[in-house]
Amino acid sequence: MGSFLAGKVIAVTGAGRGIGRAVALACAAEGAKVVVNDYGVAVDGAEPTSEVAAGVVKEIEAAGGKAAAVADDVSAMAGGQRIVDTALARYGRLDGAVCAAGILRERMLFNMTEEEWDPVIAAHLKGTFTVFRAASAVMRRQGYGTLIGFTSGNHQGSVAQANYSAAKGGIISLVRSAALGLHKYGITANCVAPVARTRMSANVPMELKEIGDPEDVAALVVYLLGEQARDEGITGQVYTVAGPKIAVWAQPRELRAVCADGPWTPDRIADLLPRTIGTDPMPMLAHLEAMAEAAAAKARPNA
Repeated sequence: MGSFLAGKVIAVTGAGRGIGRAVALACAAEGAKVVVNDYGVAVDGAEPTSEVAAGVVKEIEAAGGKAAAVADDVSAMAGGQRIVDTALARYGRLDGAVCAAGILRERMLFNMTEEEWDPVIAAHLKGTFTVFRAASAVMRRQGYGTLIGFTSGNHQGSVAQANYSAAKGGIISLVRSAALGLHKYGITANCVAPVARTRMSANVPMELKEIGDPEDVAALVVYLLGEQARDEGITGQVYTVAGPKIAVWAQPRELRAVCADGPWTPDRIADLLPRTIGTDPMPMLAHLEAMAEAAAAKARPNA
């Protein structure tokens, strides 16, 4: 076993399968005690079972590590709190919280129902909030901690997953808010946008040219949980990891602006906006034609 996270206590949601499982195993392999959370649902959020979280705990213990299972639903405040309470009860502290839990319910926006919108927002965005809320209260008292949210490149927008994209965009803003609000208490917060082979990525309607495995993502998460990242002052960042590639996303900022010397009118805006302010091209629009062609050919286009 390694020692990158020796002595730390880390909670990981969605840790029963896929990337969350890889993160939990990697944290344990680097010396952390791990709280393994997974509600044990299918990709669409159905059929919960507690067996998957317990199974990962057994893997960690078999390798000589220490772990505890929590099968609660993170979309409920009590579920997020119970994860943190378990860490305190079993190990006396909580040094890091990683929120990887999520589900998918794909539908075009004009056909999406409330029953397809609410659970996805709840699992991803509220599920990150419930854990961050409970964990940050403990970390504030400790004067130390790290929060990691999981977003997606789909925060740029998605053709048929407006619910998922909205949740993932919200997680980025939540992480940046946590980084700003908790900095003075010794707490860092960052976001990871993974591109890896999992149950969820299997449904992406295009071939991803840049894709890796859950273990690639886990290595980045372990680094962000460690002392080196804290010493470098890394907080409020969004990182993509796709196999051999790691990239950082830009912080939101104005591109161009124009100021009027009098009140705005539609005519003045029509005169100035297109030629002075312009637009910022939307990369995802470039994929639509390829997706349409692939759908006609019953193939999967390249991303």
